Amino acid sequence: MQTQRIASRVANIKPSPSSSAADRANELRQQGRDIISLVVGEPDFDTPSNVGKAAWEAIQRGETRYTANSGSQAMRQAIKSKLERENNLHYNENEIVVTNGAKAAIFTAFLATIEAGDEVVIPAPYWVSYPDMVIACEGTPVIAQCSEAEGFKLTAERLRSVLTDKTRWLIINSPSNPTGASYHHDDYVALAEVLADYPDVLIMTDDIYEHIRYDNQENVHLLNAAPQLKDQTVLINGVSKTYAMTGWRIGFAVGPFYLIDAFQKLQSQSAGNACSVSQAAAIEAYNGDQSFVKTSQAVYQQRRNDTLALINNIDGLHCSPPDGAFYLYVGCEKLIGMQTEDGTVLETDNDLVLYLLEKANVAVVAGSAYGLSPYFRMSIATSQTQLHTACERITTALAKLKQG
Repeated sequence: MQTQRIASRVANIKPSPSSSAADRANELRQQGRDIISLVVGEPDFDTPSNVGKAAWEAIQRGETRYTANSGSQAMRQAIKSKLERENNLHYNENEIVVTNGAKAAIFTAFLATIEAGDEVVIPAPYWVSYPDMVIACEGTPVIAQCSEAEGFKLTAERLRSVLTDKTRWLIINSPSNPTGASYHHDDYVALAEVLADYPDVLIMTDDIYEHIRYDNQENVHLLNAAPQLKDQTVLINGVSKTYAMTGWRIGFAVGPFYLIDAFQKLQSQSAGNACSVSQAAAIEAYNGDQSFVKTSQAVYQQRRNDTLALINNIDGLHCSPPDGAFYLYVGCEKLIGMQTEDGTVLETDNDLVLYLLEKANVAVVAGSAYGLSPYFRMSIATSQTQLHTACERITTALAKLKQG
């Protein structure tokens, strides 16, 4: 009998909790349950028509073959222009690599730079994939807890307390998944003062939600506030969230040439170049009409305002207003210890999430998946009707809980 052997780098990681929650919601739907899923971080808008048209025209021109491994010259030029226009950041084309989604860019960055035992500082709450990506690359995730009282953001004091001579990376995700917390100019300056003592630490800025911001907040990048960190910083971004292009799988990494060169080497031996047709679509997304960005942002703003009010009116729940992204990170500590109708005690936020799925037919993700409990994350990237109905169901289900 053949031995079933899986490499430890795979055995040591877990499936994405948000993907698992989405799969469970879909299973229940297939069984006939009317499930409202607020799990997946995906815009509910269609890709803008001008972007789809650009893809079709590329097909008609026969642009369906391999591009350069780092992305077509037109794609890298579009990214270069976007960074100059929107972020006041200046890079050469050889400091840009196009990837199969931003997720692939992050993983490749770690794979290219992490040795066994290297530490990666991850502020919590964090996007669920960061720690497992680090583990898969034989690194050690170092979780820096960021409380709600601190705006769910990493402070200079906390950063200094977790940096060591083993630290290889610091990750900054702004606006954040799952909390929507956004770093501002003064936040970056304070962090940069600490990082000045650690010139060998690389910094990853995950900017995928940069244009989904609320209350007219300015889009300030770390390198605007601390340009001296440019040689240590890799920017990760893509078109998926801003332009409703999740399925097109176009991301990019930008940074010092020596790092980008290493990215390209790995990519050439793994995924290869990103889809040529998707690149043509992304070029139009960056170079074409930007009205979709403002229109969709306004819709997200209204959903955030409305749903935030509904959640904060539910007994036992509270939520701080997110600065950006399209999630609410809902505090539920008052419900821990409560009993369901059958006498089951809700001991964790995961217990509460399972209760909401079974009794309210609403799927959300437990805060434990993001490294800070007791909370749950709900996506507002769905219709206001669905959000209202979900909140009504949650209200009804929670009203049935009893003191433990």
